[in-house]
Amino acid sequence: MKPLKVVLIILLGLSVTFAQNKNQTKEKSPSKSKAQSSVTLKTQGDSVSYAIGQNIFQNLTDPFLQMNFNVLIKSIQDAMNGKSDMTQEKVMEVLTALNKRGQERQAAMQKAEDEKKKTEMAPIIEKNKKNGEAFLAENKNKEGVKTTASGLQYKVLVSGTGPSPKDTSKVKVHYAGKLLDGKEFDSSYKRNQPSEFPLNQVIKGLTEGLQLMHVGDKFEFYIPYQLAYGEEGRGETIPPASVLIFEIELIEIVK
Repeated sequence: MKPLKVVLIILLGLSVTFAQNKNQTKEKSPSKSKAQSSVTLKTQGDSVSYAIGQNIFQNLTDPFLQMNFNVLIKSIQDAMNGKSDMTQEKVMEVLTALNKRGQERQAAMQKAEDEKKKTEMAPIIEKNKKNGEAFLAENKNKEGVKTTASGLQYKVLVSGTGPSPKDTSKVKVHYAGKLLDGKEFDSSYKRNQPSEFPLNQVIKGLTEGLQLMHVGDKFEFYIPYQLAYGEEGRGETIPPASVLIFEIELIEIVK
């Protein structure tokens, strides 16, 4: 590959990387009017070239890069003329080190964002844990409710006579899932379409609970957050540290 192509590919790659970092750390400011350039863009290639130049400059102004644009321009000119003050090995050494620093900064930014989110969610998590513990403590004493060693609670609504699945089985079920406040977050009944899934690819509470069932059974499960989606929850549908209530009918062991 020609030296100029290598330089341009590297610049484009770096510009995209640091553009993403800039977008994560600050909002875009309103565009300002700029002085018109004297360059004439006659062809599509001219326009592409000019656009790339604008993009590279805007995204390489990140202070992290400590760019010297006079040196950058000189390097491009040298590459165009087949010259270089660096060996190819040195070029790759510098760029590899830069990429490593960029990845480390990205990881640090992500860690800071995760810590911030964790701090913001802490009161909600604590509240949901307390509500869940109180519910399960009361619920386990209700008639018909049984509790397993893991803390999973269940109640038999309808008894069937078919076989029971294994943890590797694929099953067909009808189900409805809701939160402690009664809000339903999912239902195959409403879709009028049973769901099929392998038991080893769902939350721990369902993997364990469905193995307690026989085909034809209908159970209600009360699943502690530790056996559900943990402290993270699941998007906007299931809050962190939520106890889940599932009504499940085991229709068939598919395989």
